[in-house]
Amino acid sequence: MKRRDFATKAAGTVAAAAAAGGAVAHADSHETSGELLGPKFKLKYAPHHGQFKHHAGDDYLDQIKFAADAGFTAWEDNGMMKKEPALQEKAAAVMAERGVTMGVFVSYASFKEATFADPSPESRQMLKERMQEALECAKRVNAKWTTVVPGSFVNNLEWDYQTANVVDTLKMCAEILEPAGVVMVLEPLNPWRNHPGCFLSKIPQAYQICKAVGSPSCKILDDLYHQQITEGNLIPNMDKAWEEIAYIQVGDNPGRKEPGTGEINYRNIFKHLKEKKNFTGVVGMEHGISRKGKEGEVALIQAYRDADNF
Repeated sequence: MKRRDFATKAAGTVAAAAAAGGAVAHADSHETSGELLGPKFKLKYAPHHGQFKHHAGDDYLDQIKFAADAGFTAWEDNGMMKKEPALQEKAAAVMAERGVTMGVFVSYASFKEATFADPSPESRQMLKERMQEALECAKRVNAKWTTVVPGSFVNNLEWDYQTANVVDTLKMCAEILEPAGVVMVLEPLNPWRNHPGCFLSKIPQAYQICKAVGSPSCKILDDLYHQQITEGNLIPNMDKAWEEIAYIQVGDNPGRKEPGTGEINYRNIFKHLKEKKNFTGVVGMEHGISRKGKEGEVALIQAYRDADNF
């Protein structure tokens, strides 16, 4: 369906539902929501909290329901660990009911502290406690992956010593997560536009570190928005590091909005992912929306329909 036809139909359906005194977001009828939003996607694209607030409202659980009715089969929430346990459990119940896979939540991310590159005894103890908290959260929400950003680098220590420190600290974290089958995914961040000073910035660097840690609980989060800025060559780098990549995130560049708003050919990338026999993972929608309001949310869904059409 063309974007203009989709938007027109969606707007008309929303208006009709509102006139009938019910919101599409709260409807349990897959016939109604399916007519508005379409079938399940080929890959597990994962929206996050707030991306469908204009259709679903502010209620967290209604946003998950709306995403599922829109055809999305995963959900991502960086801030899940900060939510009340009762809400975490309710969210897990909704996801189980709707056949939605829980994607990543952040267990630790620092952009200024050299927590891994030059760790103090206090920071190592803090990380041990944080990994334990991550295990509890993962159990409540049925999550397999948790994001770790291993802090900044320092200028007064040789780079190789810093790398060794990062590896040792990650081994400590992995020992806590591995018995439960939880995987910390390391996210390289671009230093040029968004995160100057972070230790981890490129996929080959992350690959080297994961190889050195040598644990199934230490893998890579390949955020293609960041890597387009830092190194490009997205598909070849993905292929070279594939055995250590456990999670994908996307956002177009420039702008960090939905696919189709920038220079990245996401249709080819998603097709490439689908053709990988062992990929059943999540593709996190780690980006903003290029338009405002309901129109923007409709355009967001259609952007993924377009990119998923391979």
